[in-house]
Amino acid sequence: MAFPSNQRRGDAPMNSASTTVPTDLTNERLPSGRLLALGLQHVLVMYAGTVAVPLIVGGALKLPKDQLAFLINADLFAAGLATLIQAIGFWKFGIRLPVMMGVTFASVAPMIAIGTDPNVGLLGIYGAVIASGIFGILISPMMGRMLGLFPPVVTGTVITLIGVSLMRVAINWSAGGQPTTRAVIDGVVKEVPNLAYGDLANLGIAGLTLVIILLLTKYGRGLVANCAVLLGIIIGTLVAMGLGKVSFDGLDEASFVAVITPLHFGMPTFQLTAILSMCIVMLITLVESTGMFLALSDITGKKLSNEDLTRGLRADGLGTVIGGIFNTFPYTSFSQNVGLVTVTGVRSRYVAAAGGIILIAFGLFPKMAHVVASVPQFVLGGAGIVMFGMVAATGIRILGSCDFNRNRHNLFIVAISIGFGMIPTLAPTFFQYLPKWTDPFTHSGIVLGTIVAVTLNLFYNGIQSREEAMRNAAANSHGTE
Repeated sequence: MAFPSNQRRGDAPMNSASTTVPTDLTNERLPSGRLLALGLQHVLVMYAGTVAVPLIVGGALKLPKDQLAFLINADLFAAGLATLIQAIGFWKFGIRLPVMMGVTFASVAPMIAIGTDPNVGLLGIYGAVIASGIFGILISPMMGRMLGLFPPVVTGTVITLIGVSLMRVAINWSAGGQPTTRAVIDGVVKEVPNLAYGDLANLGIAGLTLVIILLLTKYGRGLVANCAVLLGIIIGTLVAMGLGKVSFDGLDEASFVAVITPLHFGMPTFQLTAILSMCIVMLITLVESTGMFLALSDITGKKLSNEDLTRGLRADGLGTVIGGIFNTFPYTSFSQNVGLVTVTGVRSRYVAAAGGIILIAFGLFPKMAHVVASVPQFVLGGAGIVMFGMVAATGIRILGSCDFNRNRHNLFIVAISIGFGMIPTLAPTFFQYLPKWTDPFTHSGIVLGTIVAVTLNLFYNGIQSREEAMRNAAANSHGTE
């Protein structure tokens, strides 16, 4: 919906029928056909990012294809529920703005570390997700006062660290999996070299997928440009199919329709290290969401009170609890969909609600999820370099708003925090002789990097004022999804 250049956001269109249009355009009711079309557009924009996280985590945990497909269905279903809560709202939950919810990439690296720990596994991920969601709900009213602990130099550093950590996943995907694979030799399970790793055909298709995405982002317009990653994955998969490198085994056995059942994999387990890691992720997510809500307030022209912000942050926490119960992961507001609100000019929260309903519907079709689970890893690798690289680039962009010239201490904060944050990734046994109780702080690069960044910022810069923290949050409102 286009607006005249002399019309301010939030004003009713200046014509004789303006009295039929609400001044608050976030509550505008659109015709059903247009509502569904706009809702589908929001879903398409976020779809690749939405299904990427279950594919990444499930692949890292070496789940079979049918369980991977279930994760994708569960993710879409829970994302739809979280979107409805955020956009429509109920009781003390929901920002009641056009917000689409999806799994945050900030959670991927910690969840892989949790899930691949033989003492924790997938059920430990779900326990940590549920606990962090409850933590998010409880801490939401205090986020206004806590924002001062997370100025751009801290959030930018942590988000950069997350993106850099994730690049290893995309690089291995591009080569066709992991450098080693498990094989039974003389009755013993051993790690052996993966001979298909780095196959030139795999690298070629990954590179082609990346090039297609770049071409679409440069020459595409409107929805095509916004869906560049999704379209790149589709085209890359079609090329791989033509070369006989895609397997749809198990598709015939998959049901046409199936209901997502809570706790499908069993009762979650709760482990302190895992919970602490995910609570750190929740804090970063709430800081990002605060900025997203403030930016969306400016876009829609709807002023937000402190209670509005708290309701929105509570919905992030509740969405994360729902994610853990329905066998999926932490949820946050998707920034590309906030950008789409600007592009289309449609501020109605009911468009996001329609998108939520479409996500729920998509989550009920296992065959569709099975097809997505069949996308080769090298195709995902080409797209992953873009998606995960954008996470790191978002962190760098946030760091770009910091004053490094007049405050050289910020350089020390960034340098030392990233250095510490990379230790668990590059040298897993670095802290092996420390006491066992330190494991929650030393086994996750995200936790370690965040603690160091917050501590050094307090040492050098102190705590920001609430007003300055809110301005910084609004200015750096592009999230890590």
